[in-house]
Amino acid sequence: MSPRRAPRRRRSTGGRATLLTVVTLAGALTLSACSGSDGGTAATGSGGNYVTGASGIATVSKGERTEAPKLDGETVDGQNLDTTTLKGKVVVLNVWGSWCPPCRAEAPAFAKVSKELAETGKDVVFVGINTRDNEKQKAVAFEEAFGITYPSLFDPDGKLMLRFPKGSLNPNAIPSTLVLDKEGRIAARTLAPLGEDKLRSMIDPVLAEQ
Repeated sequence: MSPRRAPRRRRSTGGRATLLTVVTLAGALTLSACSGSDGGTAATGSGGNYVTGASGIATVSKGERTEAPKLDGETVDGQNLDTTTLKGKVVVLNVWGSWCPPCRAEAPAFAKVSKELAETGKDVVFVGINTRDNEKQKAVAFEEAFGITYPSLFDPDGKLMLRFPKGSLNPNAIPSTLVLDKEGRIAARTLAPLGEDKLRSMIDPVLAEQ
């Protein structure tokens, strides 16, 4: 008499679907960097050509830039902001979260550089995008702790980040920093935390453009 086989257990499709969702979300926020032995790598996207240098900062030549999307909504301090009204100025966009250690590391540099540039009267403004903070109080506490005085759009679900066109220099990591030229086009991007010198190196060339 042959032994009876134990019944096979069905695998849970729900568990597998949950795992796939987690992997997908993690992949969407994974830092993607390009570097080459010559110190920089050229890449092509729907927004034109851009070059990522050894510093991790990607730049786009003036004639090949993609226009940044409209970023609007309520700020952390309860005001309304629309970035399209800032055309005519260089705009520094910084994506951050109070829960993010690299964001805390770079915050003093952003606080210092933004204040110093404001005092010079140059045509540059800073705007933050606060993401994945489920309470404004956490974001407010972060700004107060580091002396951040410029406004930040409150974007707990990351919806504003999804407005950037695919293939362009979009902010697909936290932190991310973009510099928009005076016409509202994406001129530079980095997907890594910045110190004061690197932050200025992104801003100054765009400010100097005629």
